[in-house]
Amino acid sequence: MDLQNMLAASVYLNRMIESKKQLHWVQQSRVANAFVALDVELAEVANTSEWFKVWKTNRGKSDSDKTPRETLLFEYVDAMDFFLLISNLKNWNHIVLNMQDEIDDIKQLRAEKNLDKQYLALKRMLFNSYFEKSESDFRHAFKLFLKFGLVDFGYAEDEIEKAFMDKNEVNKQRQDSNY
Repeated sequence: MDLQNMLAASVYLNRMIESKKQLHWVQQSRVANAFVALDVELAEVANTSEWFKVWKTNRGKSDSDKTPRETLLFEYVDAMDFFLLISNLKNWNHIVLNMQDEIDDIKQLRAEKNLDKQYLALKRMLFNSYFEKSESDFRHAFKLFLKFGLVDFGYAEDEIEKAFMDKNEVNKQRQDSNY
């Protein structure tokens, strides 16, 4: 997975959107908006996977043209986009780029059957990274997020990267269509 290329695509898309929508906001507002968007996207990942819906026999939502696995992957890369955007807005790109060296170690971690505690820990670390400006918490949150995708959801690196780039293109086209 080429995190540097994905980061560049995320930053380019964000700049394109800001230019097209003529968004002129202070950095603090831009960062807050990205954290809110990430929070919502993470909730969409949880809602799409439905791991927490213990009352359901068949879990996993799907879009009409996708399998549940494909639908979850597209939600996952939406959240990935906001992780990458935040790293850029906070000048924490090194966290993302250094994580490239840890991917093999992350893939060796044990998959969890119940993701509730990991999900809540991830959210707490994100809130700490925002409110306490904790670079360390952001790093741990991103690492845990990668584990969700690579281990708990079982996606291959190339699947994530391809889905990310495909979704990035969809988002560019949406902007061209006044989305």
